[in-house]
Amino acid sequence: MGRKSRFFLVGVGALLMSALLFVLLGCTTLPPHPGGPAVAALPAGEGTRLDEVVQPALDAHPGQSGFHLVSDGVAAFALRGLSGRAAERSLDLQYYIWHDDMTGRLLALELIEAADRGVRVRLLLDDMDARAKNFAIAALAAHPNIDVRLFNPFASRQGLFGKGMEAITSFSRINHRMHNKSWIVDNRFAIAGGRNIGDEYFSASDHVNFNDLDLAFVGPAVEELSGSFDRYWNSDQVYPIESLSPAAVSTEALEALSAAARAYAAEAVQTPYILAMQGHDAVAAARAMALPMHWTTSWQVLSDAPDKARFKDSPMQGSAVLAGLTRAVDAAASDVTLISPYFVPGKAGTAQLTGLVAEGRQVRILTNSLAANDVAAVHGGYAGYRKALLAGGVQLWELKPERTADDADDGGEGISLFGSSGASLHSKAVLIDDSRAFVGSFNLDPRSVSLNCEQGILVDEPVIAAELAALFETMTTPTAAWRVSLDEDALRWNGDNGTYQREPEASLGRRFQARLARWLPVEPLL
Repeated sequence: MGRKSRFFLVGVGALLMSALLFVLLGCTTLPPHPGGPAVAALPAGEGTRLDEVVQPALDAHPGQSGFHLVSDGVAAFALRGLSGRAAERSLDLQYYIWHDDMTGRLLALELIEAADRGVRVRLLLDDMDARAKNFAIAALAAHPNIDVRLFNPFASRQGLFGKGMEAITSFSRINHRMHNKSWIVDNRFAIAGGRNIGDEYFSASDHVNFNDLDLAFVGPAVEELSGSFDRYWNSDQVYPIESLSPAAVSTEALEALSAAARAYAAEAVQTPYILAMQGHDAVAAARAMALPMHWTTSWQVLSDAPDKARFKDSPMQGSAVLAGLTRAVDAAASDVTLISPYFVPGKAGTAQLTGLVAEGRQVRILTNSLAANDVAAVHGGYAGYRKALLAGGVQLWELKPERTADDADDGGEGISLFGSSGASLHSKAVLIDDSRAFVGSFNLDPRSVSLNCEQGILVDEPVIAAELAALFETMTTPTAAWRVSLDEDALRWNGDNGTYQREPEASLGRRFQARLARWLPVEPLL
């Protein structure tokens, strides 16, 4: 048999095998939902360390919730770890991403040790990231005090091919993800905002570290967030991991995971990051649970419904976060400031923002530059609206990249057309009239509006608003960001190192990918 014939038969065989696998995997379905009685957050009580710390403050501020803006990554990690260590009743955690890295492993150990103390732990993860860690996560669920559930899970539990084929055959379902992030301790103390669990969210990465935000809070707002968590936990979109991977939920796997986690933690205490934490003021405050809180009766927990996808033709009805933010922005008296790492306003959003300016209000926006953004498709979707925004009087800044030596070595090409988050800006916030502040998971793009479940906290409190305003001013200095302007219908980028006439510090490859994304009909997916 000649070489051409052999290659032809091999090719035909490969195609037939791929077709057969496609059909078989296309038929892969989730098991029947196990159902069961609804499970609710354990109510706040008396006698725990957090009860004793929080209740006197609540008594001094009746009917109010106290809020603390967390902008420092080290403080954000310490607050989660130390509050988890203080838990005596319950830990309810909801995340889009939980990395298998230093901070992810150390916080996972806190869950195990809390469960060993008798704390009830509920861990709710989006399966887009969790599936890759299926066996470790399933091992956690073997603990009698830990329940693990996954949002909108894949039926296939391992293998890139299976995941890819299921994404193709079930794209309309798989495309909807849970982007919420919350950490709730004893129904007394909560942290919610933009941070996932991973080194880059806590200033612990040797590569890019994200500029991110959380709100830590106590009071009735915690109970409201717990209600949102329960709504997801009991949703038909959520599956217990033991119904997906029953064989992986084993005592042996849990014992192995616990031993490995404790061994890793013993070594991690000597890392520069953990050693440096010892002298950090925010860590000392977290250890004493002595955060300065700013109190108000005016706040809203904005949380999308778990079945948000069924409202795909009515985003305002489907997204409680969009509806709440739209009302708040429309009510602005003088100015609106938006911080969004992924910003694709669309025609309607552009019209709304320029309309605010036409009515006499100031609108300022900070987003990632192409050089700082690893998701070229998103930048391509945004770029087409810059001129209209600027012509309408909107003020626009693009954050400069924060490159490490490793980034320089590879030419700064760590970007993909539909890559995962990797930009230096990850904060998602809105400031209104220097008196109202929103911090959450919501990007100002079509995906957050229609495809992902999102949440956030809207707070009327002048100190929190002033802190957010100060952060914006710091992030938009000429050394940190480029001010984008129009010069006779041509874009200009202005910074401390001069004025650019094209995307600054972006290679030809990056510019090509962003332009390609503008040509493709992908904006509704961004």
